[in-house]
Amino acid sequence: MSHQLEILPRELKFVVELNKQSKCSIQLVNKTDQYVAFKVKTTSPKKYCVRPNVGVVQPKATCEFVVIMQAPKEVPADLTCKDKFLIQNTIVPDGTLEENITSEMFSRDNGRLIEERKLRVILSTPPLSSSALLPVNGTHEQADGHVESKTVTNEELKPVKDSESVPIYNVKFEPVNNVSFEPNEAVDSNTSKDVESKFVKDIEPTTRKIAEVQAIESRVPMGEDEQRLLKEVEEMKSKLHELESKLNKTEVTTLKLTEERRLAVQERESLQQEMTSLRKRKVERRVQDGFPLLFVCMVAFISLVVGYGFHP
Repeated sequence: MSHQLEILPRELKFVVELNKQSKCSIQLVNKTDQYVAFKVKTTSPKKYCVRPNVGVVQPKATCEFVVIMQAPKEVPADLTCKDKFLIQNTIVPDGTLEENITSEMFSRDNGRLIEERKLRVILSTPPLSSSALLPVNGTHEQADGHVESKTVTNEELKPVKDSESVPIYNVKFEPVNNVSFEPNEAVDSNTSKDVESKFVKDIEPTTRKIAEVQAIESRVPMGEDEQRLLKEVEEMKSKLHELESKLNKTEVTTLKLTEERRLAVQERESLQQEMTSLRKRKVERRVQDGFPLLFVCMVAFISLVVGYGFHP
């Protein structure tokens, strides 16, 4: 049975990494001379994001959608996955656009022909980033399985002394993991001191060479880009120093203005107090100046009344 759309690939493969999303692209190839609409469904909609989940594939054209798996919070021990994806497609009228697609187009109630294809999900772990070579029978095998050949000379094929007749070139060396080395109590203290002194003697020339290399590097003239960069850094430093000095001056000026303002407020308050006291004194003086005149008037009035009473 020929299908309207060819799906490539037929499986969704995701690489499972902690706190990292993984995506997979699927291509839909329209082998017909008609417009074909598609819709993508999944059994775990919260776990995956499909872009776009609906669309239209034009005749003899190819369309692609991307499935993004959300970042897992923990890597599962078992990589088997039961999630499934369902791709539905049906023939639609010519010129149909993505925004014209409705859910009724994928319903069989009106007698439409709906094709359905299921895709399974396959999980895998990321490949090892180490490219260390493991010697195996005269060849070097990388961690990813790639075998690199190496020419072995006769001198390299000579067995090492005191190896109990076992040629070292026929031994497969495996990495030793999780091995704890305990100190040997039977070792003489003089032997350990000799080993330590020999180790120090071997290290000292290397240390001197490193120091010489660093001294030579310090004397090597810099290029134009490095000189320009160093000059820009010096200019930035000088500008920063100028800004710091300006900020310090501004702070000093601000403190002076604040102190002057405080003094001005104090002077204004003292002036207000003096004005208040002067007004009180002026009122008291007016009262004192007016009292004798009133007294004189009263005395004169009383004298007139008494004099008029005694007048024959």
